[in-house]
Amino acid sequence: MIELDNRTTLNIDTKTIEAIADSLTNKEIELIITDSKEMREINKEHRNIDKDTDVLSFPYQEMPLSPLGSIVVSSSYLEKNSKEFGHSINDELALLFIHGMLHLLGYDHETDNGEMRVKEAELIEKFDLPKSLIIRTEG
Repeated sequence: MIELDNRTTLNIDTKTIEAIADSLTNKEIELIITDSKEMREINKEHRNIDKDTDVLSFPYQEMPLSPLGSIVVSSSYLEKNSKEFGHSINDELALLFIHGMLHLLGYDHETDNGEMRVKEAELIEKFDLPKSLIIRTEG
């Protein structure tokens, strides 16, 4: 189940991200959609990187009945990437949600020899999403 906290004026449809979440976990996920200013503050506070970013994941401590974690998405990236890659904001949200979910599940593209990218590609195919995430993260 997705607990949506939309702090923007974007019109968000959660049908696809609910299906993605349900295919990967039975735990609750908090999804926060925020502006670039707040995203920059969160990124600086938690990663010591003083800039906006597209998506951040915060896993919760594993315990009975605990949510899986929080995914924070920048609305400016949703708008920019959906225009740049020619798909909807909801498709872009689904792509960034997949990336965030896999981090919550323990995948790490910086250290896992490509396993996360393979899983992203599988989910993108399964949910018939645009291939732009694969294209922009290759190499």
